[in-house]
Amino acid sequence: MRGVDVVALGGNAIIPNKGTGTIEEQRLLTDTSMRQVADLIAAGRRVIVTHGNGPIVGNIVERNEAVKDRIPPMPLDVCDADSQGGIGYMIQQSLRNELLAKGFSRDVVSLVSQVVVSKEDDAFKHPTKPIGLFYGEEEARALEREKGFRMVLDANRGWRRVVPSPDPLEIVEAGVISKLLELDVVVIAVGGGGVPVVREGNRLAGVEAVIDKDLAAAVLARMVGAERLIILTSVPEVYVGFGTAAQKALRRVKLAEVRRHRDAGEFHAGSMGPKIEAAIRFIEWGGTRVIISEATKLLEACAGAAGTHILPD
Repeated sequence: MRGVDVVALGGNAIIPNKGTGTIEEQRLLTDTSMRQVADLIAAGRRVIVTHGNGPIVGNIVERNEAVKDRIPPMPLDVCDADSQGGIGYMIQQSLRNELLAKGFSRDVVSLVSQVVVSKEDDAFKHPTKPIGLFYGEEEARALEREKGFRMVLDANRGWRRVVPSPDPLEIVEAGVISKLLELDVVVIAVGGGGVPVVREGNRLAGVEAVIDKDLAAAVLARMVGAERLIILTSVPEVYVGFGTAAQKALRRVKLAEVRRHRDAGEFHAGSMGPKIEAAIRFIEWGGTRVIISEATKLLEACAGAAGTHILPD
Protein backbone atom coordinates (compact mmCIF):
# COMPACT_ATOMS: atom_id res chain seq x y z
CA MET A 1 0.00 0.00 0.00
CA ARG A 2 1.64 3.24 -1.17
CA GLY A 3 2.59 5.82 1.41
CA VAL A 4 2.32 3.41 4.38
CA ASP A 5 4.95 3.20 7.10
CA VAL A 6 5.07 0.72 9.97
CA VAL A 7 6.89 2.50 12.81
CA ALA A 8 8.18 0.09 15.47
CA LEU A 9 8.97 1.89 18.72
CA GLY A 10 11.46 0.36 21.13
CA GLY A 11 10.67 0.35 24.84
CA ASN A 12 13.02 3.31 25.32
CA ALA A 13 10.53 5.46 23.38
CA ILE A 14 8.06 4.94 26.24
CA ILE A 15 10.14 4.26 29.37
CA PRO A 16 13.51 6.03 29.85
CA ASN A 17 16.54 3.77 30.21
CA LYS A 18 17.60 5.53 33.43
CA GLY A 19 14.28 6.54 34.93
CA THR A 20 11.90 5.41 37.62
CA GLY A 21 9.21 4.21 35.20
CA THR A 22 6.49 6.41 36.73
CA ILE A 23 3.45 7.17 34.60
CA GLU A 24 4.51 10.83 34.48
CA GLU A 25 7.86 9.84 32.94
CA GLN A 26 6.14 7.48 30.52
CA ARG A 27 3.68 10.15 29.37
CA LEU A 28 6.42 12.75 28.88
CA LEU A 29 8.56 10.42 26.80
CA THR A 30 5.55 9.17 24.82
CA ASP A 31 4.59 12.77 23.99
CA THR A 32 8.13 13.43 22.74
CA SER A 33 8.06 10.33 20.53
CA MET A 34 4.55 11.01 19.20
CA ARG A 35 5.42 14.59 18.25
CA GLN A 36 7.65 13.23 15.50
CA VAL A 37 5.14 10.58 14.45
CA ALA A 38 2.54 13.36 14.14
CA ASP A 39 4.93 15.28 11.88
CA LEU A 40 5.32 12.19 9.71
CA ILE A 41 1.55 11.88 9.38
CA ALA A 42 1.25 15.61 8.69
CA ALA A 43 3.72 15.14 5.81
CA GLY A 44 1.23 12.79 4.14
CA ARG A 45 2.32 9.33 5.27
CA ARG A 46 -0.15 6.74 6.52
CA VAL A 47 1.22 5.23 9.69
CA ILE A 48 0.82 2.10 11.79
CA VAL A 49 2.58 2.30 15.15
CA THR A 50 3.85 -0.81 16.90
CA HIS A 51 5.69 -0.79 20.21
CA GLY A 52 7.64 -2.87 22.67
CA ASN A 53 6.22 -3.81 26.06
CA GLY A 54 9.35 -4.36 28.13
CA PRO A 55 9.65 -3.98 31.04
CA ILE A 56 5.91 -3.31 31.37
CA VAL A 57 4.74 -6.87 30.73
CA GLY A 58 7.30 -8.02 33.31
CA ASN A 59 5.82 -5.53 35.78
CA ILE A 60 2.35 -6.94 35.13
CA VAL A 61 3.65 -10.46 35.80
CA GLU A 62 5.32 -9.17 38.97
CA ARG A 63 2.05 -7.67 40.20
CA ASN A 64 0.39 -11.03 39.51
CA GLU A 65 2.93 -12.76 41.70
CA ALA A 66 2.71 -10.14 44.46
CA VAL A 67 -1.02 -10.73 45.04
CA LYS A 68 -1.32 -14.35 43.94
CA ASP A 69 -2.62 -15.39 47.40
CA ARG A 70 -5.63 -13.06 47.01
CA ILE A 71 -6.21 -12.70 43.25
CA PRO A 72 -5.70 -15.57 40.77
CA PRO A 73 -2.77 -14.68 38.49
CA MET A 74 -3.48 -14.38 34.79
CA PRO A 75 -1.63 -16.39 32.08
CA LEU A 76 1.06 -14.69 30.05
CA ASP A 77 -1.07 -14.18 26.91
CA VAL A 78 -3.53 -12.15 29.00
CA CYS A 79 -0.63 -10.17 30.46
CA ASP A 80 0.54 -9.48 26.89
CA ALA A 81 -2.95 -8.20 26.05
CA ASP A 82 -3.02 -6.05 29.20
CA SER A 83 0.25 -4.39 28.23
CA GLN A 84 -1.04 -3.74 24.69
CA GLY A 85 -4.12 -2.02 26.08
CA GLY A 86 -2.29 0.17 28.57
CA ILE A 87 0.55 1.25 26.29
CA GLY A 88 -1.80 1.56 23.30
CA TYR A 89 -4.09 3.88 25.27
CA MET A 90 -1.17 6.11 26.20
CA ILE A 91 0.17 6.29 22.62
CA GLN A 92 -3.32 6.76 21.17
CA GLN A 93 -4.12 9.69 23.44
CA SER A 94 -0.71 11.32 23.01
CA LEU A 95 -0.70 11.01 19.21
CA ARG A 96 -4.23 12.40 18.91
CA ASN A 97 -3.25 15.39 21.05
CA GLU A 98 -0.10 16.02 19.00
CA LEU A 99 -2.04 15.85 15.72
CA LEU A 100 -4.67 18.29 16.98
CA ALA A 101 -1.92 20.66 18.13
CA LYS A 102 -0.65 20.68 14.53
CA GLY A 103 -4.11 21.34 13.13
CA PHE A 104 -4.90 17.78 12.01
CA SER A 105 -8.10 16.06 13.05
CA ARG A 106 -7.42 12.37 12.61
CA ASP A 107 -8.93 9.28 14.22
CA VAL A 108 -6.38 7.23 16.17
CA VAL A 109 -7.19 3.74 17.41
CA SER A 110 -5.29 0.97 19.17
CA LEU A 111 -6.10 -2.69 18.54
CA VAL A 112 -5.37 -5.62 20.79
CA SER A 113 -3.71 -7.77 18.13
CA GLN A 114 -3.36 -11.55 17.97
CA VAL A 115 -0.33 -13.06 16.27
CA VAL A 116 -0.43 -16.66 15.08
CA VAL A 117 2.51 -18.89 15.95
CA SER A 118 3.06 -22.59 15.33
CA LYS A 119 2.49 -25.18 18.06
CA GLU A 120 5.48 -26.98 16.58
CA ASP A 121 7.84 -24.01 16.93
CA ASP A 122 11.06 -25.19 18.57
CA ALA A 123 10.87 -22.24 20.98
CA PHE A 124 8.23 -24.11 22.98
CA LYS A 125 10.74 -26.87 23.68
CA HIS A 126 13.59 -24.46 24.38
CA PRO A 127 12.27 -21.26 26.02
CA THR A 128 14.87 -18.49 26.21
CA LYS A 129 13.09 -15.18 26.93
CA PRO A 130 13.50 -14.08 30.60
CA ILE A 131 10.58 -12.22 32.17
CA GLY A 132 9.46 -11.04 35.58
CA LEU A 133 11.04 -11.21 38.99
CA PHE A 134 14.40 -12.50 40.18
CA TYR A 135 14.13 -15.35 42.68
CA GLY A 136 16.42 -17.24 44.99
CA GLU A 137 17.24 -20.79 43.96
CA GLU A 138 14.95 -22.43 46.52
CA GLU A 139 11.91 -20.41 45.43
CA ALA A 140 12.79 -20.95 41.76
CA ARG A 141 12.85 -24.72 42.26
CA ALA A 142 9.46 -24.54 44.00
CA LEU A 143 8.00 -22.65 41.01
CA GLU A 144 9.37 -25.32 38.70
CA ARG A 145 7.68 -28.06 40.75
CA GLU A 146 4.39 -26.29 41.45
CA LYS A 147 3.76 -24.37 38.22
CA GLY A 148 5.96 -26.08 35.68
CA PHE A 149 7.93 -22.87 35.04
CA ARG A 150 11.32 -23.10 33.35
CA MET A 151 13.77 -21.19 35.56
CA VAL A 152 17.33 -20.13 34.71
CA LEU A 153 20.11 -18.23 36.42
CA ASP A 154 20.17 -14.80 34.77
CA ALA A 155 23.62 -13.15 34.71
CA ASN A 156 24.24 -14.22 38.33
CA ARG A 157 21.60 -11.76 39.53
CA GLY A 158 19.12 -14.45 40.47
CA TRP A 159 16.77 -17.00 38.95
CA ARG A 160 14.13 -15.92 36.44
CA ARG A 161 11.37 -17.56 34.51
CA VAL A 162 12.08 -18.05 30.81
CA VAL A 163 9.27 -18.36 28.28
CA PRO A 164 9.12 -19.29 24.60
CA SER A 165 9.65 -16.64 21.93
CA PRO A 166 8.16 -18.29 18.82
CA ASP A 167 8.37 -16.96 15.29
CA PRO A 168 5.38 -14.79 14.25
CA LEU A 169 3.54 -16.14 11.21
CA GLU A 170 0.38 -14.10 10.73
CA ILE A 171 -1.42 -11.08 12.20
CA VAL A 172 -5.05 -12.08 12.75
CA GLU A 173 -6.35 -8.50 12.52
CA ALA A 174 -4.27 -7.48 9.45
CA GLY A 175 -7.40 -7.19 7.26
CA VAL A 176 -9.09 -4.83 9.71
CA ILE A 177 -5.92 -2.74 9.96
CA SER A 178 -5.79 -2.40 6.15
CA LYS A 179 -9.42 -1.23 6.07
CA LEU A 180 -8.72 1.35 8.75
CA LEU A 181 -5.73 2.66 6.79
CA GLU A 182 -7.95 3.14 3.74
CA LEU A 183 -10.16 5.34 5.95
CA ASP A 184 -7.10 7.42 6.98
CA VAL A 185 -7.26 6.10 10.54
CA VAL A 186 -3.94 5.99 12.38
CA VAL A 187 -3.57 2.50 13.86
CA ILE A 188 -1.59 1.27 16.86
CA ALA A 189 -1.28 -2.50 16.62
CA VAL A 190 0.80 -5.60 17.42
CA GLY A 191 2.11 -3.99 20.61
CA GLY A 192 4.81 -5.96 22.37
CA GLY A 193 4.87 -8.41 19.46
CA GLY A 194 1.15 -9.10 19.83
CA VAL A 195 -0.75 -11.72 21.80
CA PRO A 196 0.62 -15.15 20.78
CA VAL A 197 -2.09 -17.56 19.65
CA VAL A 198 -2.21 -20.92 17.91
CA ARG A 199 -4.82 -22.31 15.55
CA GLU A 200 -6.89 -25.24 16.77
CA GLY A 201 -9.06 -25.99 13.77
CA ASN A 202 -11.20 -22.88 13.31
CA ARG A 203 -10.50 -21.66 16.82
CA LEU A 204 -7.70 -19.52 18.23
CA ALA A 205 -6.15 -20.22 21.62
CA GLY A 206 -3.67 -18.10 23.56
CA VAL A 207 -0.31 -19.57 24.53
CA GLU A 208 2.26 -18.65 27.19
CA ALA A 209 4.92 -16.89 25.14
CA VAL A 210 6.36 -13.50 24.19
CA ILE A 211 6.90 -12.62 20.51
CA ASP A 212 9.74 -10.37 19.35
CA LYS A 213 8.10 -7.06 18.44
CA ASP A 214 10.39 -6.27 15.49
CA LEU A 215 9.79 -9.64 13.83
CA ALA A 216 6.05 -9.20 14.38
CA ALA A 217 6.23 -5.67 12.94
CA ALA A 218 7.86 -7.08 9.79
CA VAL A 219 5.00 -9.57 9.37
CA LEU A 220 2.48 -6.77 9.87
CA ALA A 221 4.28 -4.59 7.30
CA ARG A 222 4.20 -7.46 4.79
CA MET A 223 0.52 -8.21 5.33
CA VAL A 224 -0.62 -4.60 4.88
CA GLY A 225 1.76 -4.01 1.96
CA ALA A 226 3.71 -1.20 3.68
CA GLU A 227 6.43 0.60 1.75
CA ARG A 228 8.74 1.15 4.69
CA LEU A 229 9.48 -0.52 8.01
CA ILE A 230 10.98 1.97 10.46
CA ILE A 231 12.57 0.51 13.58
CA LEU A 232 13.34 3.04 16.32
CA THR A 233 15.79 2.04 19.01
CA SER A 234 18.40 3.48 21.41
CA VAL A 235 21.27 3.90 18.91
CA PRO A 236 21.44 6.28 15.91
CA GLU A 237 22.64 3.65 13.42
CA VAL A 238 23.49 -0.02 12.99
CA TYR A 239 27.18 -0.78 13.51
CA VAL A 240 29.59 -3.53 12.59
CA GLY A 241 32.46 -4.14 14.98
CA PHE A 242 30.27 -2.60 17.68
CA GLY A 243 32.20 -1.58 20.80
CA THR A 244 35.61 -2.16 19.20
CA ALA A 245 38.24 0.12 17.68
CA ALA A 246 37.00 -1.02 14.26
CA GLN A 247 33.39 0.07 14.90
CA LYS A 248 31.76 1.36 11.73
CA ALA A 249 28.26 2.70 11.09
CA LEU A 250 26.19 1.25 8.28
CA ARG A 251 24.27 4.05 6.61
CA ARG A 252 22.96 3.04 3.18
CA VAL A 253 23.38 -0.67 2.51
CA LYS A 254 21.94 -3.30 0.20
CA LEU A 255 20.35 -6.49 1.43
CA ALA A 256 23.25 -8.73 0.33
CA GLU A 257 25.73 -6.78 2.46
CA VAL A 258 23.47 -6.96 5.50
CA ARG A 259 23.15 -10.72 5.03
CA ARG A 260 26.95 -11.05 4.90
CA HIS A 261 27.37 -9.16 8.15
CA ARG A 262 24.63 -11.22 9.80
CA ASP A 263 26.18 -14.48 8.69
CA ALA A 264 29.53 -13.29 10.05
CA GLY A 265 27.97 -12.94 13.52
CA GLU A 266 27.99 -9.14 13.70
CA PHE A 267 24.54 -8.70 15.23
CA HIS A 268 23.90 -10.16 18.69
CA ALA A 269 20.69 -12.03 19.41
CA GLY A 270 19.93 -9.95 22.51
CA SER A 271 20.23 -6.55 20.83
CA MET A 272 20.43 -5.77 17.10
CA GLY A 273 19.97 -9.35 15.86
CA PRO A 274 16.13 -9.46 15.76
CA LYS A 275 15.98 -6.00 14.17
CA ILE A 276 18.31 -7.07 11.37
CA GLU A 277 16.38 -10.31 10.87
CA ALA A 278 13.13 -8.32 10.68
CA ALA A 279 14.74 -5.99 8.12
CA ILE A 280 15.98 -8.87 5.97
CA ARG A 281 12.59 -10.58 5.99
CA PHE A 282 10.71 -7.42 5.09
CA ILE A 283 12.97 -6.62 2.13
CA GLU A 284 12.81 -10.25 0.96
CA TRP A 285 9.00 -10.03 1.10
CA GLY A 286 9.02 -7.03 -1.25
CA GLY A 287 9.44 -4.03 1.04
CA THR A 288 11.23 -1.05 -0.45
CA ARG A 289 13.20 0.21 2.56
CA VAL A 290 13.96 -0.47 6.20
CA ILE A 291 15.18 2.39 8.38
CA ILE A 292 16.81 1.70 11.75
CA SER A 293 17.57 4.74 13.87
CA GLU A 294 17.30 6.42 17.25
CA ALA A 295 13.81 7.25 18.49
CA THR A 296 14.59 10.99 18.60
CA LYS A 297 15.74 11.04 14.95
CA LEU A 298 12.63 9.76 13.20
CA LEU A 299 12.16 12.75 10.89
CA GLU A 300 15.86 13.06 10.06
CA ALA A 301 16.00 9.35 9.29
CA CYS A 302 12.93 9.48 7.03
CA ALA A 303 14.56 12.39 5.16
CA GLY A 304 17.70 10.28 4.64
CA ALA A 305 19.86 12.40 6.94
CA ALA A 306 20.21 9.87 9.77
CA GLY A 307 19.96 6.19 10.54
CA THR A 308 20.75 3.00 8.67
CA HIS A 309 18.83 2.49 5.42
CA ILE A 310 18.57 -1.09 4.14
CA LEU A 311 17.53 -1.42 0.50
CA PRO A 312 16.83 -4.25 -1.95
CA ASP A 313 19.78 -5.46 -4.06
